[in-house]
Amino acid sequence: MNVQMTKPPFRKANYVEPRVEVEHRADGSILLRNPHPLHEVPVNLIAPIRKWAAEAPDRVWLGKRKPTAQGFGEWDLLTYADAERKTNAIAQALLDRGFDQSTPLMILSGNSIEHALMTYGAILAGVPVAPVSPSYSTISSDFEKLKYVFDLIEPKMIFMQEAAPFARALKALPLDGVELVTVDGSQGTPYADLVATAPGTTAVEESYARLGHDQVAKYLFTSGSTGMPKAVIMTSGMMCVNSVMPKSVTVVEEGDEPPVFLNWLPWNHCFGGNAILNNLLVAGGTLYIDGGRPVPGGFAETVQNLREIAPTNYSNVPAAYTLLVEELEKDEALAHNFFSRLKTLAYGGAALSQNLYERIQEIAIRTAGERIIFSSGYGATETAPTIMNVHWATERMGLIGLPLPGIELKLAPVGRKMEVRVRGACITPGYYKNPEKTREAYDEEGFYRLGDGARFVDPENPLEGLVFDGRVAEDFKLSTGTWVSAGKLRVDVLAATGGLLQDALVAGLDRAYIGVLGFPNIPACRNVAGDQDLAIEDLVRHPAVLERLAEGLRGHNKTNPGSSTRVERALLMVEPPSIDAGELTDKGYINQSVALGRRAGLVEKLYTDPPGNDVVVA
Repeated sequence: MNVQMTKPPFRKANYVEPRVEVEHRADGSILLRNPHPLHEVPVNLIAPIRKWAAEAPDRVWLGKRKPTAQGFGEWDLLTYADAERKTNAIAQALLDRGFDQSTPLMILSGNSIEHALMTYGAILAGVPVAPVSPSYSTISSDFEKLKYVFDLIEPKMIFMQEAAPFARALKALPLDGVELVTVDGSQGTPYADLVATAPGTTAVEESYARLGHDQVAKYLFTSGSTGMPKAVIMTSGMMCVNSVMPKSVTVVEEGDEPPVFLNWLPWNHCFGGNAILNNLLVAGGTLYIDGGRPVPGGFAETVQNLREIAPTNYSNVPAAYTLLVEELEKDEALAHNFFSRLKTLAYGGAALSQNLYERIQEIAIRTAGERIIFSSGYGATETAPTIMNVHWATERMGLIGLPLPGIELKLAPVGRKMEVRVRGACITPGYYKNPEKTREAYDEEGFYRLGDGARFVDPENPLEGLVFDGRVAEDFKLSTGTWVSAGKLRVDVLAATGGLLQDALVAGLDRAYIGVLGFPNIPACRNVAGDQDLAIEDLVRHPAVLERLAEGLRGHNKTNPGSSTRVERALLMVEPPSIDAGELTDKGYINQSVALGRRAGLVEKLYTDPPGNDVVVA
């Protein structure tokens, strides 16, 4: 954990000293625990709203830009005092309808102030919330996943920001007895009617008194690697415990300002809906909901938001940092605002390339005179989510960190890897109406199996942390009999190509060498090509893009010359991963075997001799 003294210091992040207890077992497994005490856990998920409404009623909890046809709209702001009043009103409206643990609320639309209020209002009424990926309704062509989820959950109410985007999907559902609620009032009950409900009885306070850690608060959906979505049971206790686990490795000093985030990560996923939304609420912070996305035409709003909002902490995917660093390098005012009170940066979804890290630190040093600590974490929907993170200053990217207080981590030998398993109060009790998958999810000691491999950076010094070692089931052999760790290699290739790839498929089963099929990061590729309007069909064949990809792979091969890690060829694909075809899980992870099988023709093209002009030979 030593940092180079010749560089400017890291800005203070108030982390505790990293600690880990390691127990080696006779069966080859390794147990890891963090000895730091767990911070005080909220009694329920509504208690923080009431706490901050009493202590800081005028503090902004949530902000989101108002929709406008021209430019960027003004910020719509929600204070903690308003949040308490509106969650009470929504809870009363649901209780008036007789809703309880057996009558879930389904949410179809994306992040919004109203989405948050419906979520916590339902939780206050003891009603489970089931936020569903909007892609099930707006991108899917057959709505099979949406119909499956609907039949599984049997919701009594469906919430939407507006009905129009979901019109086709709603026609595919049997909606008899299901109340629709829309913010724009275009269909069903207007949302305004719910928040205007007067809590005229003691029902809301009685419901609050009944809230316990064992109550189901959410159903979050995860496909894992195959099949229809599984409904992960998310109890109040899981989320309450997980909300203070990251705080337990920091020191809160008197005078510290409440955290301020700008974030877009979707709330139907555990990281956005729990690790961002819940954790910030418990800390009494402010979340500005980012309407931007790291996609073509979608990042301009993020940049404008960062001109106005100076976050104390910032988290995003590596593809977004690729776009952000280019804006920061050319816009000094943006850079000064961005780094003005930033304590930490965080990334997830893939490893951040070392080159990208260095470029961001150069801007930080130039504008703030300090480096900013980069963090990353690890977990799953079933773990609420974060069970490990990097809570120390390091210049090594790609770490998944060390265990957080409150859980017990086991590295269990499975074949050639050490599988990550975990138990603790933040782990799900199982999958709703799926006892078979629930039984399969845990080992004989009650540890939840994540299916991922992990290894120590330095087995002699565990405090250096763990790195991801690929999915346990994704390894394959080359025709030479050499094993390839596909998951680890995928992460390494994404890092080596410096954000040029959004994701990748690692091919080579029974072949003589490894090849890669790449999903291009379209904005980054267009920047390399120097043409922001270039069609994707032309982009994946552009000489400058292919040369940049080849440079990244050559750099990777220089430090990874062995046949199990060296990438000989690569091909960029036009078609993005398909949710309907099962290529993409709800957590955003590429299902390698399904995607490679579906794209067998491209795999053959990758290995055809002589290679085509669009095949990169590294």
